[in-house]
Amino acid sequence: MNWQSYYKEHLVTAAEAVQKSLFEGANVVVGSGAAHIDCFIEEMYAQRDTIPFVNLFHVLYFGKGLYLTPEMEGKVRPIINFMERQGRNAFKEGRVDFLPCHFHEVPGLFKQGFYPVDLAVIQLSTPDAEGICSMGVSCDYTRAAIDHAQKVVGIINKQMPYLYGDTRVPVSRLDYIIEIDAPLVTVPQAPIGEIEATIGKYCASLIGDGATLQLGIGAIPDAVLNNLEDRKDLGIHTEMFTDGVMRLMKSGVINGRAKKLHPGKVVSAFTFGSQELYKFLDHNPDVEMHPVDYTNDPFIIGQHDNVVSINSCIEIDLYGQVTAESIGYSLFSGSGGQVDFVRGAKRSKGGVSIIAMPATAKEGTVSRIVPTLKEGSIVTTGRNEVDYIITEFGIARMRGCTMSERAKALISIAHPDFRAELEEAARKMIGYFK
Repeated sequence: MNWQSYYKEHLVTAAEAVQKSLFEGANVVVGSGAAHIDCFIEEMYAQRDTIPFVNLFHVLYFGKGLYLTPEMEGKVRPIINFMERQGRNAFKEGRVDFLPCHFHEVPGLFKQGFYPVDLAVIQLSTPDAEGICSMGVSCDYTRAAIDHAQKVVGIINKQMPYLYGDTRVPVSRLDYIIEIDAPLVTVPQAPIGEIEATIGKYCASLIGDGATLQLGIGAIPDAVLNNLEDRKDLGIHTEMFTDGVMRLMKSGVINGRAKKLHPGKVVSAFTFGSQELYKFLDHNPDVEMHPVDYTNDPFIIGQHDNVVSINSCIEIDLYGQVTAESIGYSLFSGSGGQVDFVRGAKRSKGGVSIIAMPATAKEGTVSRIVPTLKEGSIVTTGRNEVDYIITEFGIARMRGCTMSERAKALISIAHPDFRAELEEAARKMIGYFK
C-alpha cells in the first residue's frame, strides 16, 4: 500500500479519533506550545459525559485549555511539567498534578517507562512527496512520545511549517489522521522598557564574537539581541527559537560559523512567535529542530566553546539560591531548561550562564534580591551552580566567590532602596560579612 492510500484509509474526524483512541486509564501525551491540539481537546470536552478517564501530560500548552475546566474533573487528570496561567489557576483549585523534571529529562520519562505512553496526539505538517511529515515548530519531547507511543493521532495542519532536523514522521506511523487548516498560535513581543534595555546591555557585554547563545522569549532576551548587531559569527544552540533570533539571522550576525556542533545551523527544540517567524522557518535549510534530550543535554551543550546561557528568575537570595518556579508555596512555572543550560554553559570552554532580572517587582515595592527565599520556595538553580546575576544596577559574579563576597556583590546590584536592609540581614546570616 502506498502512503497516499494509507493516509486516506486512516483519515478520521476529531470526534472519531476521540472515540477510537481513548480508553480507561490511558496515558496520553499531547503536543506543546504553538503546536497545540485543540481540535482533539474540544472533542474530548464535547464528549465529556461518555469518554473514559485518562491521564494527559504536556509541558507548555497554548491552546484553549478546556481539559483544565471544572467540567472535565474526573475525566482528565492533567499532568503538567511547566505552569502557565491556565494551569496555575487549575492547580490552585486542585484539578492539575505537577511532575517536576529538568526539561532534557522529559523524553526519558517515556523511553524508560516512568510514564508509559499509550497515546500521543501531535500536530504535524502536511506530508512531503515521500509521505514524511515534519513535527514542525515543536520537536522537544514529541519525538520520544511518537517513538514510544502505542498509538499516535496525527493532526495534519496545512499551516504547520516544515522544519528540518530530527523531525521526520512517516504517515505510516500514524494510527489516526485528522486534517485541519488553522494558523499557529502567535506570541506578541513584549515591550522593552528602560530597565530591560539596561539589563540587555549588561548581558550583551559578556557576549563576544563567535559565542553560542541560549536565550528565551520576552523583553530581556529581545533587549540582549538588540545589542548584538555589531557581533560576528554568533551561533544558536537553544531550546527556544524566537523572532529576535530570526532578525539576527537575516542580518548575518547569527550564522553559526564558529559552532563545534552543527556548524552553520541554528539548533532549537521548539519555537513560537509571529506568523513572519513561522514563514521564515518553513523549509529553511539553516534551521534544525531536535529533541530536548539533545538540545538541552548539558554534555552536548558543553561541547560548544563560549556558550552564553541567559535565563531569568523570580528571586535570588544572598546565598545565591535562585527560584524560577514558585513564589513561596505558590507554583508559578517550572524549571524548564534553566538548569540544563546553566550546567551546559559551565562545561563549555569560555562559557558563562546568566540569570537576568529586574531588581524589583510590583512597581518597585518588592526586592527580587532577598536575604533568604520565601518559605516554601523551590530552589531551581542551586548556589553551587549559579554564575552571573544581572539587574539594571549591574553585574554580580557568583562563581568563585565566598558567601560574604556573593552577598556584597548581590547587594551592589539590588535596588538602592533595599540595600540597607539587605546589608543588615547579611551581617546576621553571614559571620564574615563586614
